[in-house]
Amino acid sequence: MKKRSLWLITALMTIALLGVFVMQLYYIREAYRLKSQLFEQEVNQVLSSVADKVQRLNAVNHINKKGLEWQIKLENQRRDRTRQLIDLDQKYKEEERKRKYDQRKQMIDELNYQDAMIRKMYLSPTIISETDFYNLANQESTPLNVDVNVGFDANLNMIGSNVQKTFKLGSAKTFDIEPKKLPDSIRYLVYSRYDSRPLRVSLPSLNGDMRIKFKVEDEIAARRRNHALKELQADTVRLLDERSFSVVEAAAKEMSQIAVPLTDRVSKATLDTLLRAELINKNIDLAYNFWLKSTVNDSVLFRKVSSVSGEMLPANTYKTTLFSNDVIRDPGMLYINFPDKNTLIFNNLSVTMASSAGLLIVLISIFSYTLYAILRQKKIAEMKTDFINNMTHEFKTPVSTIMIASEALRDPDILEDKTRIGRLAGIIYDENVRLGNHIERVLSIARLDKKELKLEAEDVDMNELIAAVADSMSLQLQKRGAVLTLNLDAVCPVVTGDELHLSNVIYNLIDNANKYSLETPQIIVTTRSTGKSLFIDIEDKGIGMTKEQCKRAFDQFYRVPTGNLHDVKGFGLGLNYVLDIVTQMNGTIKVKSEKDKGTVFEIIIPLK
Repeated sequence: MKKRSLWLITALMTIALLGVFVMQLYYIREAYRLKSQLFEQEVNQVLSSVADKVQRLNAVNHINKKGLEWQIKLENQRRDRTRQLIDLDQKYKEEERKRKYDQRKQMIDELNYQDAMIRKMYLSPTIISETDFYNLANQESTPLNVDVNVGFDANLNMIGSNVQKTFKLGSAKTFDIEPKKLPDSIRYLVYSRYDSRPLRVSLPSLNGDMRIKFKVEDEIAARRRNHALKELQADTVRLLDERSFSVVEAAAKEMSQIAVPLTDRVSKATLDTLLRAELINKNIDLAYNFWLKSTVNDSVLFRKVSSVSGEMLPANTYKTTLFSNDVIRDPGMLYINFPDKNTLIFNNLSVTMASSAGLLIVLISIFSYTLYAILRQKKIAEMKTDFINNMTHEFKTPVSTIMIASEALRDPDILEDKTRIGRLAGIIYDENVRLGNHIERVLSIARLDKKELKLEAEDVDMNELIAAVADSMSLQLQKRGAVLTLNLDAVCPVVTGDELHLSNVIYNLIDNANKYSLETPQIIVTTRSTGKSLFIDIEDKGIGMTKEQCKRAFDQFYRVPTGNLHDVKGFGLGLNYVLDIVTQMNGTIKVKSEKDKGTVFEIIIPLK
């Protein structure tokens, strides 16, 4: 893939990813705006409902207050009426008692006067019973034949009698004012002063004039009482007529009074209770602050908030007129603030935001992996190209050598020289072996990639194997004057693995240490063993690698830049092959290197 095409694809994918990101932000912002509008609408509904309830509660309180006052007034009026009726009755009874007392006194005085007169006119007057009076009338021996009624004028002069006209009354009284029951007539048995004959005298208890007078007095008193009672009842009915009084009108009249302060019309506790109830009805479970402000003098009356700035309202603050129907009095302004409004909205958007974030992460991951895969494939393509070039060069050299040797063998002059023929045959053989090794290495890597390479499981003494590989490479090492030091100190060097591939692993690592050295190669191979593992260290003083190169050292087809070492050849498959073999044997391999200071490869293989 061309570099221009790669940049174009990257740019298009970046634009697409940014577009998706911007669209997600737009949708989240719109969702936040809609949630905010819905929250604001619900809060405004809460404030309107609270204001309406406060107004109705205020009206109900006034109505209840006036109703209670009216009930108390009615009760007081009924009590006053009852008291007045009782007083009127008591007054009438007192007047009646006094009047009856006066009447009885007059009657007794009259009786005592009549009695005194009788006692002056007759001898030994005795009051007798009604029965004795009539029994005396029926006796034939009784000289009493007539009834004598004695009458006197105002000057105590007897009317119709020849008795002395003037008398001196005595002080003794026959009748008193004590409440004794008197008969209708008082009966006397008297004796005449002239001839001492017994006579019957009948004296009415109450004469006709006095009876009429007393009756008139009683009737006047009764009419006076009835008249007073009617007047009292008329006044009471007028005062207690409930239809003449409207509680609602009285409450409305009181509510229209300008002098009633706003704090007397609503309390802080009432507002807090109503706000909490309405917010719960709207499923808004948030901490809130509120305060009531006068619209007349712009002052805060009471608050449930830590602080209220002067003219700047806090964010997420809503307000409403508390008494919107009041056009005369201070209507008041109710404010409510939600410090955690954004938290609630973001919690409601958590699913949307999480899904958007997840989608973006997936897209970014896919985009990153795609770029990584493209870049990796590009590098692999470049390394394959280098590999093909190297492989072509490596194959071309032995093929050319074999071709030259073959052409030389066709020369008639050379056919007669058996020594030259043998040397040319040896060259052809060596180059064929070299070519076969190249082919076998490439096929081994292919089998490793396809997991088709099967390793033998046998006991291998790594100390002996390393010594054998070092001996086989002696001529190759001698060409560069390399110094190979073997520190085979492992006490338990036996592992389970494939001897051939393990020898190839050691060969590749020693060969790389030999090739990647600017001066005389110095190679140290060390073995050591612990309780469960065998450690093999292959150290050189060559050109070394950077940290980035160390990370890619085991990648397929990757070759570390050799700088001035132009004679270093290879396919970039050696270390990848080493890694695959060690991994299949349940081992690990590590590399430590510093630029221009050397490299150390550490192989760890489980012991048998």
